[in-house]
Amino acid sequence: MTINDQLLSLLCDPVSHVPLTMIRKKQLQLVNRQIDAGQVETVDGIDVTEPLEDALITQDNKVIYPIRDGIPVLLYEQGIGTTQFDSFPS
Repeated sequence: MTINDQLLSLLCDPVSHVPLTMIRKKQLQLVNRQIDAGQVETVDGIDVTEPLEDALITQDNKVIYPIRDGIPVLLYEQGIGTTQFDSFPS
């Protein structure tokens, strides 16, 4: 799933206001492997149990926001911090 470029240019992190971009395939694969292993939490500390279909990521690669049913979920509490991953690819 891709988001219209015009819409994507308007989206940003709700807290830091850093622009968002589509997550790269390599990054998404790493996140989903870690989710399958039960090793991923949201910013609020809740375990992520469902693999991500797609996601947005801040341009500084710090926070991932899931896209569910084609809709970006830009709630900071449901974001996934990348510091929990060893050697997160940029």
